[in-house]
Amino acid sequence: MARFVIAPQWQGSPSARAMMLIDGAQAIAGDLPRAACTTVDIPLEAGESLETGVNRYSALARIRGQLDEVLAGRSEPMITVGGDCSVAVAAIGAAAARTPDLAVVWLDAHPDLHTPDTSESGAFSGMALSAVLGEVPEGLALAPGTVPASRVVLAGARSFDDAEHERAGALAAVLSAEDLAAPDVLADAVAATAAAAVHIHVDLDVLDPSALSGVTSPIPFGVQVPQLVTAIQAVRARVPLAGASITGFAPPSPAAAVDDMGAVLRIIGALA
Repeated sequence: MARFVIAPQWQGSPSARAMMLIDGAQAIAGDLPRAACTTVDIPLEAGESLETGVNRYSALARIRGQLDEVLAGRSEPMITVGGDCSVAVAAIGAAAARTPDLAVVWLDAHPDLHTPDTSESGAFSGMALSAVLGEVPEGLALAPGTVPASRVVLAGARSFDDAEHERAGALAAVLSAEDLAAPDVLADAVAATAAAAVHIHVDLDVLDPSALSGVTSPIPFGVQVPQLVTAIQAVRARVPLAGASITGFAPPSPAAAVDDMGAVLRIIGALA
């Protein structure tokens, strides 16, 4: 049976709807086997930047410590459920500790490649992939070299800032939403990294808004659910799964959560 870590963190998001990420994580947890879930107690306070250039840094660093503690020593692949997408950083760190030569698939409408020097908002969610690469303040980043850029595949992103375009050029591959319509393109890109295993991260805004409405920053021309599920399954058929994360669910109401849950559970099924 798959094991899940539920982390309803909202502090990394810049959205006015950030608190709805708590509801989204709890809604997903409600449809998972209770015995398979471990929930991280997320503080409600926003926290302070402490001159790091990262909004809410103090709360984010505290939560990161909690996640590291929950994920440490797990021998099996874990699926981390957010909350905002920056909870994936700790999940990837735990997977890398178990599996050297880890590749990361980052499925997101946004590349999340800002740093405090380039981010206008200071939101950590926009720096999450940079944190995986070790390029944000201490306490939030993985150690440099834990996952090199040459083993990171960014897929489905379609809302880049100029600084992110430049940084994305160092990654192993950058695939569009249209690329994911071909079943094996994502799997081929991961296999080309020669990684021993893969962590698959899904921010739900990678989907087209017509497929799922409950996200904080919907971007048109995204991936459809069947394409995403098929791409994930193709990766798993080629490369062992070391871990996964699914984040960004922010339904505006309980009824909207019910409407979107079928799509969310199909993706979780592919990951699990």
